[in-house]
Amino acid sequence: MMNLKGWRRIKMSSLDVDEQDSSDLRSTSSHKGKASAKAENAKAEDGKKGEKSPEPILDEVSEKIENKPLDKSSNAAKDTNDANTTKNTNTTKNANTTKNTKDISIMDLPGVGAATAEKLINGGFDNLMRIAVSSPGELVNVAGVTEMIARKIIKASRDGLNMGFESGVELLRKRKEVVKISTGSKAFDALIGGGIETGAITECYGAYGSGKTSLAHQLVINAQLPVGQGGAGGGVVWIDTEGTIRPEYIKQLAEARNLDPMKILENFRGVRSFNSDHQMLLVEKVEELIKQGFPLKLIIVDSLMSHYRSEFVGRGTLADRQQRLNKHMHALLKLATNYSLAVYVTNQVMARPDTFFGDPTEAIGGHIVAHTSTVRVYLRRGKKGTRVAKLVDAPALPDGEVVFQITDEGIKDV
Repeated sequence: MMNLKGWRRIKMSSLDVDEQDSSDLRSTSSHKGKASAKAENAKAEDGKKGEKSPEPILDEVSEKIENKPLDKSSNAAKDTNDANTTKNTNTTKNANTTKNTKDISIMDLPGVGAATAEKLINGGFDNLMRIAVSSPGELVNVAGVTEMIARKIIKASRDGLNMGFESGVELLRKRKEVVKISTGSKAFDALIGGGIETGAITECYGAYGSGKTSLAHQLVINAQLPVGQGGAGGGVVWIDTEGTIRPEYIKQLAEARNLDPMKILENFRGVRSFNSDHQMLLVEKVEELIKQGFPLKLIIVDSLMSHYRSEFVGRGTLADRQQRLNKHMHALLKLATNYSLAVYVTNQVMARPDTFFGDPTEAIGGHIVAHTSTVRVYLRRGKKGTRVAKLVDAPALPDGEVVFQITDEGIKDV
């Protein structure tokens, strides 16, 4: 009987033989596969050498023929696609810019939180335009912020409204949108460029009885007429400092033009001011009236300097008076510009004692009123109950004089 060690040697030798046989078989099959692959490649190369196929030449010629017109059309299509892509990109960018501009609110401004926004709104700064045209000092007083923060708020508001330079074409288009309210006299209208225009301050100064207040009553009627009939199609606010409002005279003038006097009076707002502070406060209240929906188109201040003249006496108070007056005039001008309103102010006069020749009459208020008023007209009495209007200052109009008369039916030509 075979022992255990001999049996193991026989078993291991048989396993070695099997592994060698299998490796020999694998090597033999791989050699056969390589040989067959070489033979097939050789046949393919012989076939290529032996055959002269015209297909590559025909394909190359046809490709050249077909690609000539296709290159131009494909390039044009590519250019068109590029242009459309650029156009769509610019359109999207502009739309996003416009959207972002419209979506900007007071809360989005730098340095403005909920408490500051509430203070600004309560102080009358409830939109970007109101903030953009304000001064840093105004925001400091209203919102309690520092001057640096106030400047950042104003700058952000201006950037959000795109308040930049405009072309002459755009400015000309805006000038065509200006509405001019007739005075009732064609000669007077021609003197001041068509009438009392919106977006500006028109000042008429003269001695008592020269026709300043009569013209104001006439403008109450004319401002409510349609635009094509010498009006502005809106309401009127009158800030009275001298107690000169006469609603019965307004009713009389309306009836003279076959208008409904009650409707005219409904679109009219009058208020009496008792001092300069009250007068300045009423101008701020005008903006609240506009926001409540009143269709305002004309503001009348009769007269501008009455309270300032009585409250500020002597040269020691002159600087303070002029500073407050300057603020008051700019508040009126800001309303006229922002809301396309016409502002008509009357002014008192003084006699210059150092004038030996000519008319010594001069408007009070100094250079502050003279520079802020867009159009200045000097009214005086003429012969036979007439009135003379002299154009003293206007941006683009020559000096001149016209004669008109005041009747029971209002302002008329002579």
